[in-house]
Amino acid sequence: MNTLLNNNLLKVFINDKDKNEPVFVGVLKKDHYLHVYEYNTDITDNKYAISIRMPITQKIYTQDKQLLPYFDMFIPEGYLYEIFKSILVKNYNLSPYINDFYILKMLAKNITGRVEFDKDKKPVKYFDPVDLDYIKTYDTFDTFKYLLENFLEKNAISGVQPKTVITVEDDSNGKHEAIDGKNTIHLTDYIVKTWGNEYPYLAENEYFCMQTVKDAGIPIPEIELSKNKKFLIVKKFTDKYTGFEEVLGIFGYTRENKYKGSYERIAKLFQNILGNNTDEFKIFYKLIILNYLLGNGDAHLKNFGVLYDYDLTNIRLAPAYDIVSTIAYIKNDQPALTLEGRKVWDNYDALINFGIKYCNLSKKESLELYEECKNSVNNTIKKLLVYIKDNEHFEEIGNRMIDFWSRQIQSQKPTISLYNIDPKL
Repeated sequence: MNTLLNNNLLKVFINDKDKNEPVFVGVLKKDHYLHVYEYNTDITDNKYAISIRMPITQKIYTQDKQLLPYFDMFIPEGYLYEIFKSILVKNYNLSPYINDFYILKMLAKNITGRVEFDKDKKPVKYFDPVDLDYIKTYDTFDTFKYLLENFLEKNAISGVQPKTVITVEDDSNGKHEAIDGKNTIHLTDYIVKTWGNEYPYLAENEYFCMQTVKDAGIPIPEIELSKNKKFLIVKKFTDKYTGFEEVLGIFGYTRENKYKGSYERIAKLFQNILGNNTDEFKIFYKLIILNYLLGNGDAHLKNFGVLYDYDLTNIRLAPAYDIVSTIAYIKNDQPALTLEGRKVWDNYDALINFGIKYCNLSKKESLELYEECKNSVNNTIKKLLVYIKDNEHFEEIGNRMIDFWSRQIQSQKPTISLYNIDPKL
């Protein structure tokens, strides 16, 4: 980090899978309070666009004071943001009003994915991999503190809860390739999430919410609760050739606007970039329903995303992530975004209309998918009741979740019988 303030420039690269090498595509600059992104003039093929929102052009992209939305996606929030802010104030005598460019610069060389930074500068910091089984077993505050300190500069991740990226040795393929007489170590990144006093037992809360989503047929990352339930361990779902973007950035917003807008607007965006992909829209529709049934007041614009191949093809929904029952902690919480102009949990008719009008579904399909989601919630309620008996520490939070979920699946009932619908509708 000694060169952090030496220049206000980051080179941007795309990992080209066909060439098996990074391609220099542009430069991000900070000019006083203006942030500028300019494509390399040799780049003309739009497969090297860094973002869905930022096609190749000889014009420059600019944003005053804040980072451009695509780059803002890499800036941590909450707990992690305050750590980076403290480092910049303490070690570099910067103002408490930190420009996020410097946080991005601290993280940039260790960001791995389709888009990477300063690939022509070496060495990139090497992070000693940790033993995943040890972390699952010894899930203490001291363990989390150790992980955070050792992997701090890998934490280009969003979300306000305490978390850290870690690197583990991955021999899941059952073999290591030999190169120059040495073993190649296969590494995989995971996210370790924990919780603070204001949101007790959040790892268990998220685990059961995510299992409900999975039970409804929605893809999720690999997740696992640690032995003492202090950590939720999530396998990262991107690699060096897979692009990921949050809906927030595609809309051209930065993180302070993540609660701005509606679920209808997300659906319209997906209509534009996913086309008429019925399977993807069924998944998206079920995800919206479950956020309502589970009482997730944090289903904002940063918590929906898309994946695509290195060349900006095969755009599809990202796996569901960061789903929790916030209502278990915030009694009067409400949905993060509007649906038919309102933020209310009891919104059955609006949800059915949403499926028909915005997700390319028939009325019959909308009702059937809604019932699937209700059944998944009901299945999880049964599992939670058993779990609470064996894990008394989770009784209060678990019962709050069960109470709300039960009310949701009982109160939001179809006004039209599934058996009286014209199949053509």
